[in-house]
Amino acid sequence: MTRIVYIIPTLDRIGGAERQLLLLAKAFASRGWHVSVIALSGNGSDAAHELRNADVFFYSLYMRKAWLDPLGWIRYQAWRSIHKPDIVHAHLDHASFFARFARIIAPVPVLIDTIHTIHTGSRLRRFLMRQTCRLSSHVTCVANSVADAYNAAGLLPHHSMSVIPNAIDIRQLPAVRNSPESTPHPFLWVAVGRLHTVKDYPTLLRAFALLPGEPRLTIAGAGPDQTRLVDLAHSLGIEDRVHFAGFIANVWPLLAASDAFVLTSLWEGLPVSILEASAAGLPVVATQTEGATEALRTCDAKWLVPIGDHLALAEAMAAVMILSPAERSEISNQNRKTALEQYALPVIADRWTNLYLSLLEKHSTRR
Repeated sequence: MTRIVYIIPTLDRIGGAERQLLLLAKAFASRGWHVSVIALSGNGSDAAHELRNADVFFYSLYMRKAWLDPLGWIRYQAWRSIHKPDIVHAHLDHASFFARFARIIAPVPVLIDTIHTIHTGSRLRRFLMRQTCRLSSHVTCVANSVADAYNAAGLLPHHSMSVIPNAIDIRQLPAVRNSPESTPHPFLWVAVGRLHTVKDYPTLLRAFALLPGEPRLTIAGAGPDQTRLVDLAHSLGIEDRVHFAGFIANVWPLLAASDAFVLTSLWEGLPVSILEASAAGLPVVATQTEGATEALRTCDAKWLVPIGDHLALAEAMAAVMILSPAERSEISNQNRKTALEQYALPVIADRWTNLYLSLLEKHSTRR
């Protein structure tokens, strides 16, 4: 039985990268692999219970100084000497650096890093990336735009690299809503993502305040900006039409109850929220980040607007609200078909399986 361990900085806060790790870990456990998840810090919160219920071993190193805590290294070495993983798959910076340096003193046959963002970080981070690149067996990026950014910065020189996109779990996929007769009134917009600066919710709220009629907006997410955003909604006079729903683990019912999706990020790797909204058959309005543009490249991309432009955003959102039944049906079918064919979890898990097995065969002599 192949033994794989996924490493992540923490599972106490759940974002896009953490959600992907959870999906992959559970998918490979269901395929009969021996799967473990290691968090550098924290206790894993509800995610740890979710993993254990899926027969995935969860272990925290309880590191207190990012990836530099020596006690964490000792705990990891003790764990590795017992469990002897065949593959270590690290997600996000701290986990990648930890896994790379740990490979020097705790060798594993295959080490994979996955990069989730187009941002290449500080000079120190870029220096460490270049100096430790050779310690990884393979680097993957969640989008072509991410790979392009890292190649342009010289962070993947002559390295084994591939693009494997984020996956969406379609087991509870809602039915497509094709006709206005099935669309409740008032019109319901939905946005999904952490209440954080990168999502630029102020631009969304300012655009929403300009929309005609009495539409509603549900924002699913939690984060440090909630108080500021609630205050902004109040100052714009839209507090009665904006619902801050908090973090929602399963967004499919919310998508099924909505009429259109909006994302106003300042930057994105490959936004799972867009992939899920497309699979649910919703029209999507988004800012022109590299990730959103890529996510919609074969879907309907009529409503990509400049980043931070609330007037253009309001115009695009208003256009979606007056779609004809035929237009809505065509968009729903096209978006759903593309998302299911390219991003459904079984499809992406197959791609990871092929990569894992090919790397194991190539690097098996390093055991």
